[in-house]
Amino acid sequence: MPNHNINIHYNIVGNGEPILFLHGLGSQGIDWEPQANYLKSNYKCILPDLRGHGKSDKPKGEYSIRQMADDISLLMKSLDCPQFHVVGISMGGAVAFQMAIRDPETIKSMVIINSISDWRMKTLGEKFKLGQRKLIVRLLGMRKMGEVLAGRLLPKPEHESLRLNFIDKWAKNDTNAYLNSLNALVNWSLTPEELNSIKIPTLLIASDLDYAPVEKKEKIVSQMPCAELKIITDARHGVTIEHPKQVNTLLESFFEKINSSVSLSSVLPPL
Repeated sequence: MPNHNINIHYNIVGNGEPILFLHGLGSQGIDWEPQANYLKSNYKCILPDLRGHGKSDKPKGEYSIRQMADDISLLMKSLDCPQFHVVGISMGGAVAFQMAIRDPETIKSMVIINSISDWRMKTLGEKFKLGQRKLIVRLLGMRKMGEVLAGRLLPKPEHESLRLNFIDKWAKNDTNAYLNSLNALVNWSLTPEELNSIKIPTLLIASDLDYAPVEKKEKIVSQMPCAELKIITDARHGVTIEHPKQVNTLLESFFEKINSSVSLSSVLPPL
């Protein structure tokens, strides 16, 4: 789909009410397959590749989360989806947050998975880890970065096949586009006032062993008027592939609750 002079690739799985799925850094839309296959009997799952990822264009120059949100908002308009649910993990959660600020009337509900509202690197430790990641990518390549991440995200013996698949996919990332996307993420944040302005029903799903501690997610929920938090234990950043059944169950129950509350409000007389 042409968009700001670039093409945004997407897949659609299933039929019904639309759910937009936004992937994380270095990932792509099709990585939501465990969730899309679970929900496709009742929902139309829209799985785009963000700019710089997958089969979408990888333009040169700086990227921004606001730019990615603009891309996807235009995509949803082109697909004639005036209102939809959004699910975003990690960087995709940042894009979802930005869309909620940009076009709140288009989003029926929002699920944010292992993401936060301020990705800026503030401490020396955070800046060191960021520099280390960039150095690995530049000197050793994307496959090596994938190997490092796979060991952290999927450390158990039973994760071996998931690790190998993760590494193979990660190795296909374009180095410059990846670094542009990484820079976009670590330069993005929302203010507490912006968070408080989001009135969209929101579910935050947090892994207890995620990079960002649960306390950060609890603070986000406390700043949002219509948000709740669910925690998945013995889980890491890539919880959608590590514990897909638990994630799928939380998504299904949340969307059912949202739809039932909308249906109930439509039949109740005004007070």
